[in-house]
Amino acid sequence: MAVYRILVASYTNEIYTLAFEPDTASLTLTSKVTVGHHPSWITPHPKDKSIIFAGVEQTEGKIAVLKYDEEGRGTVIGQISSGGADPCSLLALGDQLLVGNYSSGTFAVVPLSTEPPHLLAAQTSVTQFSGTGPNKERQEASHLHQVIKHSAREEVLIPDLGADKTRRLVRETEGKWVEQGVVSYKAGSGPRHVAFHEDVLYTLLELTSEVAAHRFPPLPAEPTLLDTVSTMAHPPPGPDAAYMLAAEILIPRPNASYPSPYIYVSNRNDPSSEGDIIAVFSPVDGEGKIGRVAEVRSGLKHLRGMEFGGDDGRWLVAGGVHGGGVKVFERVDGGKGLKDVAKVEIEAPTGFLWL
Repeated sequence: MAVYRILVASYTNEIYTLAFEPDTASLTLTSKVTVGHHPSWITPHPKDKSIIFAGVEQTEGKIAVLKYDEEGRGTVIGQISSGGADPCSLLALGDQLLVGNYSSGTFAVVPLSTEPPHLLAAQTSVTQFSGTGPNKERQEASHLHQVIKHSAREEVLIPDLGADKTRRLVRETEGKWVEQGVVSYKAGSGPRHVAFHEDVLYTLLELTSEVAAHRFPPLPAEPTLLDTVSTMAHPPPGPDAAYMLAAEILIPRPNASYPSPYIYVSNRNDPSSEGDIIAVFSPVDGEGKIGRVAEVRSGLKHLRGMEFGGDDGRWLVAGGVHGGGVKVFERVDGGKGLKDVAKVEIEAPTGFLWL
C-alpha cells in the first residue's frame, strides 16, 4: 500500500509531516518539528533529499536547515541569516541556495556545503533591488515573492510584487547572478508567482487577481504580452473583490496519465461558505488566448499554497491558512477537474513538499 509523506510549511512555529494513503483516502499528521516564527516556505537540497531548507519569515529573516528520516521525522541541524527580512521563497540550485526576502527586497545567494549545516553563511552575497508601484500599501518598495528557475534555460526569474516586474537573472562564470532583463506588467498588478509551458510565461498577478501570458523568448529578446484573464469567472461584487488575492500558479508537466497541459490557480479570501476557488485554465491557443476550463470550490479559507505530487502528479495538496485544514485532491477528467479525497486539520498551512 503506497504511503506518501508530505511536509507542510506554516504560519505557526512548526513544520508538519503528513502521511497520505490513497488506497484508504486517509491523510494524517504523523510528526511536527518546531523551527521558529513562520517557517512558510520549504525547498529540498538539490542532491540530498533528506535535507530541507526553510525560510523563517520574520523581520530578521532566518534560513533553517532540517534533516529528515525515512518516516518524515525532522530535526533542525542549523540556522543562518536569510540576508534580509521575511524570506518567502527559496530555491536550492546546483551549489547554491537562492533566497528571496519579501519585505527587504533583497536577493541572497548562499553557497552550499557537503558538511552540516550545509550552508556557508560567511560567504553569503546579498543584492538589494528597488522599485515601487501605485499601490501605496503593498508597493512602497521592492518585494520579491518567488525565486524560480526556468524549466528549459539557465535563467532564474524573480517576480517583484512591489515593482510590477519579474526580474530575469543569469549566472556569471564566478557564480554571481546578474539581472539581464525584466518582464513588465500593468501598474498595480503585483506579480507574485510564475509558471512555464513551452515558450510562454504565465504570471499570477496577486493585486488584480489575474493571469498574464507572455511569449517568452530567450534573452536578450523581449517578452510579448499575449493575454490577461481574471483568475475567477465571476469575482465577488463590491468591497469583497478588493480582498481577493490570487496566490499560486502551477502547470504540471504533461505525462501518460495527463497528456493535456492545464494551468491551476489558487484564489484567496472568497466570502463564499464553500471556500476559495481553484481555477483551471488551458494554455494559450493559436490566437494567443488563455482558455477557462473549470472552477473548483475547495472548502479552504485563504488558500495560499498548493503542490502536485504522487505518480504522474495525480494528487494536489492544498491548505487554508484561515480554515479548512489541508486537503488532497485527485485530478480527474484528464486534469480538467479536481476531486476532494482526503483532509486533516492543520493550523495555518502555507506551503508543501512531497518527500
